[in-house]
Amino acid sequence: MKRFIETLKNIWKIEDLKARILTTLGLILIYRLGTKVVLPGIDPSQLAALKDQTAGGVLGLLDMFSGGAFSNASIFALGIMPYISASIVIQLLGMAVPYFQRLQREGESGRRKINQITRYLTVFILLLQGPSYLANLHAQLPASAFVLQGFFFTASSVIILTAGTMFVMWLGEKITDKGIGNGISLIIMIGIISRLPSAVWVEFISRVNQQGGGLVMFLIEMIALAVVIAITILLIQGTRKIPVQYAKRIVGNKQYGGVRQYIPLKVNASGVMPIIFAQAIMFLPIAIVGFSSSDSATGFAAMLSDHTGFLYNLITALLIVLFTYFYTAIIINPTQMAEDMKKNGGFIPGVKPGRKTVEFLDDVMSKITLPGSIFLAFVAIMPAFAMIAGVETSFAYFYGGTSLLILVGVVLDTLQQVESHLLMRHYDGLMKSGRIKGGRTMI
Repeated sequence: MKRFIETLKNIWKIEDLKARILTTLGLILIYRLGTKVVLPGIDPSQLAALKDQTAGGVLGLLDMFSGGAFSNASIFALGIMPYISASIVIQLLGMAVPYFQRLQREGESGRRKINQITRYLTVFILLLQGPSYLANLHAQLPASAFVLQGFFFTASSVIILTAGTMFVMWLGEKITDKGIGNGISLIIMIGIISRLPSAVWVEFISRVNQQGGGLVMFLIEMIALAVVIAITILLIQGTRKIPVQYAKRIVGNKQYGGVRQYIPLKVNASGVMPIIFAQAIMFLPIAIVGFSSSDSATGFAAMLSDHTGFLYNLITALLIVLFTYFYTAIIINPTQMAEDMKKNGGFIPGVKPGRKTVEFLDDVMSKITLPGSIFLAFVAIMPAFAMIAGVETSFAYFYGGTSLLILVGVVLDTLQQVESHLLMRHYDGLMKSGRIKGGRTMI
């Protein structure tokens, strides 16, 4: 406790870090207030049916990612997922379309152009999802809930919903530039964590009212949740160290020989991004056919809307495995790593420099990415097993799955940035031994 208080004092002493934290908290407060602002023309007192619709299933997840804005018919109701969907499309195009590949190689100017295209695509997706969301409101809410009707209400609401998501994107960018951590990921995390207290309370009340060992079951569930969190942290932080022998190393004006260092290759180099990408893809069918059809859908559409169903979880798991390899391929470049080692006079013992080193690194990444992606997929579908076991839906979302992985990954990533500021100013880090490894939650 004493060390924790001392760390807080050290954080407060660093003006830049203090300003970044206060800026982040202020922008997050603006976002949370925005999720409570109901669309003009809708009676806030008649949203009970919409809240019941988002109590579980895929729409429950979507409501969680939007921080409750979806069920509040808020100006931020569509959340940040349209932007993530647009980012997925652009990154996929970057692997197949020469124009986007050229932009990726152009450095900062290319990145700005890609960001601009991503924003345009986000607006296009929002203009498609806005009418679907309004159709869902008309299907779920009584006619008396709509103070305004007709074309003016539809057009103005679509514009407001589009502007709301773009404003959330702007808040995320400002958090990234002026605050702590990746803004988009933090906004998603805040939406998730805002549901945790009520979810725990609902599960506790449910177990208390249960006859015969309800409190014991609640205690077992909390212990199991702690175990899952610990496993998730290990999954995010796990590394495979590759030894590198340097023929020479110059420090100042002195030259040293035979220095051995290690390249830490992460078992889960892509962090939580495969989960976010896969979930965004799974949201698309509902957004395309209309949010209201998620309850009345039949056949294949119904199976894709069933959060505990076999098909939904199978497709989600396969998408996570594919996106893990895809995102790892973007982040890790064995050719560049081999060239950097060669330029600095380094080599992997027993492996020839050049092409052999590239093949070795690529082989190692393939071997450690496969089990990492499978385990990531398994953790992602854990809530389905929790629901089948009788855990309340709102609490089951934290039993692994997208919610827990994003929550743990973003928290670790944010703490890592705070620790970097502390160490840079020669203060002790947040951990007594070792450094915090982030979850790589950049979008």
